[in-house]
Amino acid sequence: MIFRLTSKLSQKIRLASLQALPTDQSTNPFLEWNANLFTVQRSQYLILTNTTSLYSMILYGRGITSDKQFIKLVLPYMKEFMLIDGNELAYERFIEPERERIFFSKIVDRRVLGSMNDLIFQAKIHLAHGNKSPFDVSFLINESPMSYLNYSNPGVEFRKLIY
Repeated sequence: MIFRLTSKLSQKIRLASLQALPTDQSTNPFLEWNANLFTVQRSQYLILTNTTSLYSMILYGRGITSDKQFIKLVLPYMKEFMLIDGNELAYERFIEPERERIFFSKIVDRRVLGSMNDLIFQAKIHLAHGNKSPFDVSFLINESPMSYLNYSNPGVEFRKLIY
């Protein structure tokens, strides 16, 4: 499993000198995730986005200072979110078996990073003005049509990968 981190997040978890692992289209699309750190009203949040489908999750970023803490926070959150969103099959079949083999890399696809920035903008609005939890905001941003996906939404595209 590969987590592609922005430089801001990699510095926060003390992985400042990350190498850029190439994207391999033949690998399992469930095993490549991008992560970014952002702030809303002095609270830190993480966005975790699947590279292929842009399926995203927002979670609190407070207290994450190492790669081990990052993994300890992110994997259970992914499991819980996917279970509630009806995608537990993807987690159990594809992600769970690979949880011991985790690599970190720089983000290599600028289009994915741009799409993540669009999702962060939406999340900031919901978090700042909507009085919603990061969990609830995750459901909302996965319903947004994205040009990267030919105006489909991330939730639909992620389910297409499963079935």
